[in-house]
Amino acid sequence: MEHQKNYDKDQPKEFVEKLVKLNRTSKTVKGGRRMAFSALTVVGDKKGRVGFGFGKANDVSEAIRKSLDKARKNLVNVPLKNGTIPHEVQAQFKSSSVMLKPACSGTGIIAGGPVRAVMEAAGATDVLSKSLGSNSSVNVVRATFEALSCLMDGKEIAKNRGKTLKDLWG
Repeated sequence: MEHQKNYDKDQPKEFVEKLVKLNRTSKTVKGGRRMAFSALTVVGDKKGRVGFGFGKANDVSEAIRKSLDKARKNLVNVPLKNGTIPHEVQAQFKSSSVMLKPACSGTGIIAGGPVRAVMEAAGATDVLSKSLGSNSSVNVVRATFEALSCLMDGKEIAKNRGKTLKDLWG
């Protein structure tokens, strides 16, 4: 048998991984309680690509591994301009609502736990946010991703209008 290398340990990490929520659940069976775990993680490269994943398993490490794998599979691009988002945006997922606003440099990320994890992983340095409604971590993260998907990139808008970026912004 050949010895296989574990490439995860040999190469430098491409992504920043953040555990947002770890939850323990129990199911009562004939022999007692059976514990299970669910993990919500956010993965990003700090250059505008970010994704989230949700994994469930009977032990913590397996739940986290599953959620990280899912997070790497559904990455989205975030148009960042000078460390902030290009314009204000508000989005909703179920009863959680998230508002994101651009901020001037030096402000930092002013956001609650789940939104902060997403914005840090995306590479934003200055963002204002407000989370309204339900504060369920899973729904807040999904609302944040809904908001990020609504963001418009200046280059893309200029191209669609048939203008240059300079004509658009003056």
